[in-house]
Amino acid sequence: MIKKAVIPAAGYGTRFLPATKALAKEMFPIIDTPTIQYIVEEAIESGIEEILIIVSANKNAIMDHFDRNLELEGILKEKNKHVELKIIQDVSNLANIHYIRQKEQLGLGHAVLCAKAFIGNEPFALLLGDDLYVGNEKPVLKQLIDVHNKYNGSILGTLLVKPSETSKYGICDPVSVEEPRVSMLKSVVEKPKTEDAPSLSAIGGRYILSPKIFKYLETQTRGAGNEIQLTDAIKRMMAEENVYSYDIDGLRYDIGSRIGYIEATLDFSLKRDDLKQQVVELLQKKIKEIENL
Repeated sequence: MIKKAVIPAAGYGTRFLPATKALAKEMFPIIDTPTIQYIVEEAIESGIEEILIIVSANKNAIMDHFDRNLELEGILKEKNKHVELKIIQDVSNLANIHYIRQKEQLGLGHAVLCAKAFIGNEPFALLLGDDLYVGNEKPVLKQLIDVHNKYNGSILGTLLVKPSETSKYGICDPVSVEEPRVSMLKSVVEKPKTEDAPSLSAIGGRYILSPKIFKYLETQTRGAGNEIQLTDAIKRMMAEENVYSYDIDGLRYDIGSRIGYIEATLDFSLKRDDLKQQVVELLQKKIKEIENL
């Protein structure tokens, strides 16, 4: 059973400067809820019991968010704001959350390696904070866990992309198709041209990984960007054990991009009863203003 998850959140978030100079990008709100809270909730809804968040020196806001704030709780009690009080208490009671600092920004592979002592000798989930998912029938991480339980191997959550988009992603190279959505892999090709792409399954920020990954990360030389790349270690691990891809059943938002962040905010707003009508009216108004320019 997969009971532990790792969420890397130590990056600089340079695409969102100057905001990320003082605020972790993982704390950017989708309306009124930080992105990382949605990631944590996905893990919990998938059966995860222990979560390790990899942070850096300027990410104290993440730790503060999931901690209790007794002063704020006291103020809300005095003002009889019971709904708001429950909201912040529920956040602090979400899960057993642990933290470790990534002292150097040496890439995703290095961030995952920081979790070695926490994980021990058991398979674990890895959720990247730039990728926000809404599963169609069940949480996306739960989908991957179910596939892992069936095949007993590492699982790379993937999204199907257009042929013209393969150069933006790590693309899975399958050796066999096990069932719809599931393939056994022989390699991963980083950002191939359309004509060179072995499939349309792109790695999408959700993983179930064997603890053997740490053996390869410890000896992994720096790759693209002079960083320790997780994908390079996974490719080496394929020589020792089976690695599968699973085409995720759900909708992905690329929160690491400005337009992805805007899209997520709009979609989540349209799903809320207290905001939907106002947002629809606002969008209609803005469209008319643009048409009249």
